[in-house]
Amino acid sequence: MSAFPPVDVQLSYLRKGSFEIIREADLRERLEQSFKSGKPMRVKAGFDPTAPDLHLGHTVLIRKLKHFQDMGHTVIFLIGDATGLIGDPTGRNATRPPLSREQLEKNAETYKAQVFKILDPAKTEIRYNSEWLHALGFEGIIRLAAKYTVSQLLEREDFHKRFSEEKPISVHELLYPLAQGYDSVALQADVELGGTDQKFNLLVGRELQRHDGLPPQIVLTMPLLEGLDGVQKMSKSYGNYVGITETPQEMFGKLMSISDELMWRYYELLTDLTTQQIGDLQHQAQEGRLHPMRAKMDLAKRIIADFHTAAEAAQAEENWSKQFQKDEVPEDLEEVHIAAAELGAGADGEQKMKLDKILAKAGLAESASDAQRKIKAGSVRIDGEAHKELYITLHLPAALIIRVGRAMKKVHLA
Repeated sequence: MSAFPPVDVQLSYLRKGSFEIIREADLRERLEQSFKSGKPMRVKAGFDPTAPDLHLGHTVLIRKLKHFQDMGHTVIFLIGDATGLIGDPTGRNATRPPLSREQLEKNAETYKAQVFKILDPAKTEIRYNSEWLHALGFEGIIRLAAKYTVSQLLEREDFHKRFSEEKPISVHELLYPLAQGYDSVALQADVELGGTDQKFNLLVGRELQRHDGLPPQIVLTMPLLEGLDGVQKMSKSYGNYVGITETPQEMFGKLMSISDELMWRYYELLTDLTTQQIGDLQHQAQEGRLHPMRAKMDLAKRIIADFHTAAEAAQAEENWSKQFQKDEVPEDLEEVHIAAAELGAGADGEQKMKLDKILAKAGLAESASDAQRKIKAGSVRIDGEAHKELYITLHLPAALIIRVGRAMKKVHLA
């Protein structure tokens, strides 16, 4: 009896949330081979440790790795400590400044601690691509580079754009797709996962495997997760992210700020529920048997429980409900007094004021620019209502209950 679920069951679960599979017929064939032989597929995803911590957008790929792991396959979490020295040029319009070896090693350690909140450490291979890339040596790099032409590399959209705009492209950047592709050769990967922006690099892996007489890997791309604003991809630079090391309360508040439409996207990409289970929940919501807020609270708890505990997720829900559903304000709420003149406003009457300046003056943001990111990300609530505009019209004097993420203060303006 096979150690794997039936192929159709596996394919349905692995297909969930994916953007493209190259080729799905090949994936089915490999799954059938595994089912018959009892030998698991080798599934890899690579992460360059260019930042010290991960947000929910990064976990989309990690969760899909878990789905392969749940189906009985061997998962390889590849840390690109060698490629990280180059810096992935994907989506870049300028050469990325290289990180030091010390920075990469420090970031890699935090990655390992974080990914095992989703992956099973006993069933995961942690590999570093410096194992084989450093061993290549100069001759090996030349032989690798000989397998691809400059014109082929310039077909990549971001390289082509920079070339057309006469913006510099360093030679080491052209080596990045080849280095990533060689990872698949070294690991003899059956499947490689990546974001939609990684498609070119993943296809290079298929080509290099063919050159070495290996069956070309199946490429499975996952969509880039939209941030809390529902528009831009989740990114710290946009201020629309949920960090997986944030407190349960911070995570809960941020997740409750997403739209009802975006909620189903998060169910698809950030949970282990099947497509049918998610469809059943949507059907219940459409029929009025499940309130969208209840569904969103359940989603927030599921996500938080992955990175903390179920008990902490439940406590975060209770705290949020007290503050926002029951309009309860803590008795010991800190009060801040700000003179309207400090904000360029008059002393009384109706005034149009910049909210980012108010947040910065009240100590609810590190700076006006930080406040703008929080406002756009939907992290700001005034008197219990979400506020996404940079300006606010008030009749002075005024007293506002302002919440930004987990922080809450009573702000007096006069």
